Amino acid sequence: MAKKTFILDTNVLIHDPESLTSFADNTIVIPMAVIEELDNLKRFHDERGRAARAVSRKLNQLGKNGKFSKGMHLENGGTVLIDLEQKMNLPYDFSNSRKDNLILSAAYARQQKGEHVIFVTKDINLRIKSEAIGVTARDYEKEKIQVEHLYQGWKELIIPSKTIDKFYQEKTIKIDGNNNNHMIPNEFALLKDSTKSSKSALAKYDSKTKSLVSLVHKEESVWGLKPLNIEQKFAMELLLSDNIQLVTLMGVPGAGKTLLSLAAGLQKTIDEKIYKRLLVGKSVTPMGKDIGFLPGTKEEKISQWMGSIYDNLEFLVDKSNTDENTEDKVQYFFDSGKIEIEALAFLRGRSIPRQFIIIDDAQNLTPHEIKTIISRAGEGTKVVLTGDPYQIDNPYLDAESNGLTYLIERFKNQEIFGHITFKKTERSNLASLAGELL
Repeated sequence: MAKKTFILDTNVLIHDPESLTSFADNTIVIPMAVIEELDNLKRFHDERGRAARAVSRKLNQLGKNGKFSKGMHLENGGTVLIDLEQKMNLPYDFSNSRKDNLILSAAYARQQKGEHVIFVTKDINLRIKSEAIGVTARDYEKEKIQVEHLYQGWKELIIPSKTIDKFYQEKTIKIDGNNNNHMIPNEFALLKDSTKSSKSALAKYDSKTKSLVSLVHKEESVWGLKPLNIEQKFAMELLLSDNIQLVTLMGVPGAGKTLLSLAAGLQKTIDEKIYKRLLVGKSVTPMGKDIGFLPGTKEEKISQWMGSIYDNLEFLVDKSNTDENTEDKVQYFFDSGKIEIEALAFLRGRSIPRQFIIIDDAQNLTPHEIKTIISRAGEGTKVVLTGDPYQIDNPYLDAESNGLTYLIERFKNQEIFGHITFKKTERSNLASLAGELL
């Protein structure tokens, strides 16, 4: 089979610094315009800057063994070279002041020389331009997950009425192994009567006993908060279960993902003292300037991004301590070290044992960033990630390529993992309509 030439856009390398090894034994071409963009990005103190520096280090390491202009060999049999072509040679009058067009021009020039070129970019408009001039374009899909087919965390099971009665009596039932009833570890089930009566029950699959078991925490009030619907009951079960170390909560705005997570974290940290600290992190992906341009100390900068966290903490403290000053109580938790709020950029290099970690807005993280965060968890730590894949601020990600959906797909068969997808909002009728209509 003839080898292909893959032209990589800057956003592919930023999305996955390890992407150089993802194209088998083919030729990988990096236009000089991409190197210039990496050079401009490396000065930033955010994830783009870290990724740009990581790619530069990898290229520098490869360059010690030869010349990029002639091609550097990879261990998988592939070749990496840097294309010095910087002049515009496209069949349309594209502006040569745009780096995107220079990168596209490099792809077009190689195709004109007879190479089997595939232009790889995460920029949908650049893919459109590429296809318009006859150059095959592809998204970088190594870590893409079809979000509409993503694991939901629970399902409906239709079973006989007498089986539901047995479940209420014995708190457990075995299920047959047909395809409709196939369950994975910590998956939940809404058991419904096959006679279409109103009889139902909630259960969780225990992979060790290969049976459905009754929920332990479904009716618990945690810091004045009780689950309002089935999805919240399932989520609370995962959040309060000590044997589940990794939880993901994904879904519509206003579903209670962050509020439930904080309530469970306070319960396990303040009341039960299972964890020594509640650590809340959040992606600070900006729509404008990043955290480095905000005035003040690190704590003052972080507080600019954490309004929703503070609001939810005050709501929970006020709900469970109506006779105390809410602001003073919340501040006491911070001053005593029971609650810590941190930007994800500052989690790198840390080892975090015996803590209840909540990562909010995880949809803005790449798979590589998710791996970095999860690998910080020390002995006895629980990690909860929340997010909505349809509310992404990171320009290099979409609903199918973000780290949250990637994590759910990769971990779904693990006994220490649990997930719930929320489809119902509890914030208000207005919020519910906004989710449906806008």
